[in-house]
Amino acid sequence: MSDFDFPPTLLAAEREAWAAIQEQRLTVEQAVAVQDGVTAYAAEAGLDRYPVEMALKKAVRHAEG
Repeated sequence: MSDFDFPPTLLAAEREAWAAIQEQRLTVEQAVAVQDGVTAYAAEAGLDRYPVEMALKKAVRHAEG
């Protein structure tokens, strides 16, 4: 699991974007929404955006079941 406490809305946006990527239907709007969410979360937490984005992707794409 992630060391970050991602808000449910950000996790949901990344899950939707990941599903869209797999189905080759990702829109620019979806990608921008996730990126904006990551940027806002990182800024609020005083963190670098890159590790936040990588942790979010890992939490969604490689979730332990």
